[in-house]
Amino acid sequence: MRVLYVFIDGVGYGPAGGQNPVCPEVCPTLCALMEGAVRLDACLGVPGLPQSATGQATLYTGVNAAQVMGRHKEGFPGPTLCRLLQEDNLFLAARRKGLRVCFADAYFADAPEELAARRFKSVTTIMALTAPETLRFQRDMLAGRAVVHDLTREALVPKGYTGPTITPETAGEHLLGVAGENDLTLFEFFLTDIAGHSQDYARAAKTLGALDAFLAVVTEGRPEDLLLVITSDHGNIEDLGTRGHTFNQVPLIALGPRADEIRAGAASLTDVMPRLLRVLG
Repeated sequence: MRVLYVFIDGVGYGPAGGQNPVCPEVCPTLCALMEGAVRLDACLGVPGLPQSATGQATLYTGVNAAQVMGRHKEGFPGPTLCRLLQEDNLFLAARRKGLRVCFADAYFADAPEELAARRFKSVTTIMALTAPETLRFQRDMLAGRAVVHDLTREALVPKGYTGPTITPETAGEHLLGVAGENDLTLFEFFLTDIAGHSQDYARAAKTLGALDAFLAVVTEGRPEDLLLVITSDHGNIEDLGTRGHTFNQVPLIALGPRADEIRAGAASLTDVMPRLLRVLG
């Protein structure tokens, strides 16, 4: 069985209203998916607002990273979280099973060494560097075998990219193609978190609209034998009344074969990785 895991940064459940752009008028596909999803705790039993570094490390290791740290950690992972990710993670565990694994986000680079040399690296980059064969680069993007984090490639233009841009719908088609070649495919979309921090409704709606068009193609075009799993690490964009994150629960969406095994009994971010490994194994 094949799994496509889509991680969406900073999307939780919030009350309907003028401060919440996560609504059917803006993103009908996402809202329909969230309506039938399991709601996960992102607070992890640790005081303070949930943050990206510990939330994502928890999703990808199954270990309560906030408890390991003694606090929620924002931004890029420090030495403690890096050690946690390097000791074991979703990619390493899947590779030990002999599975084909791909991180489908295209880096604007040409080799793993370029990423390893960067001073600041995200949780997902740290994880992918433990299994460099999972990485995708510019050449993969141009061949339609990887997707840029913004879906359309427009974010690469200020960095010197001069190639074609694409629609979110085409990006969805490309991701499905990648998922068809691998046992486990991960795609990360973090612009929702950035838009949430901006407190700009128009920006948030544009970001969610692009994501929704992408998700519509992925969900409608999903082959019957592909399990689609979608999660987030903490709330944010659902409440533009605050610049920070929220205490809201986040969705765990699962569609396809053995989806019930992903959802059953799941209650927090720590529950995602063990269930993914079980259905993959």
